[in-house]
Amino acid sequence: MTLMIVGFAFVLAMGVALVVDASAAYLQRQGLDTVADGAALRGADLGAAGDGVYTGGVPTDRLDLTAAAVRASVHDHLVSTGAYAKYPGLSFTVDIDAAATTVTVHVRAPLDLPLTVPGSPEVATIGATGSAEVAVER
Repeated sequence: MTLMIVGFAFVLAMGVALVVDASAAYLQRQGLDTVADGAALRGADLGAAGDGVYTGGVPTDRLDLTAAAVRASVHDHLVSTGAYAKYPGLSFTVDIDAAATTVTVHVRAPLDLPLTVPGSPEVATIGATGSAEVAVER
């Protein structure tokens, strides 16, 4: 009977650890979703506006995104919002579609699991993606 009680206690403890770790992963992914969406919006906005809009006006057909301007504005957004401090080890990549109208930002950060389940990886990584489109409306 003692062996069975110890076994059930072990299984229960592993179940609790699994739920706690899964909850932590979910919450961090939700936070990274917000970070990725904000970075994509900022990248699309500032990557398309640039100085050309002020000197040459808004083009009639579309706003062109420049990769360097988008990456710089995404990085500035992550710094200004404190994302690097909140998610140590945060990294990002930026994709611009062929038509240069959509910005997609992929963010990744290490996940610090509160409890360790035997057999689970020592370091986990969580990622999220956000995108924004730039279009001229008249």
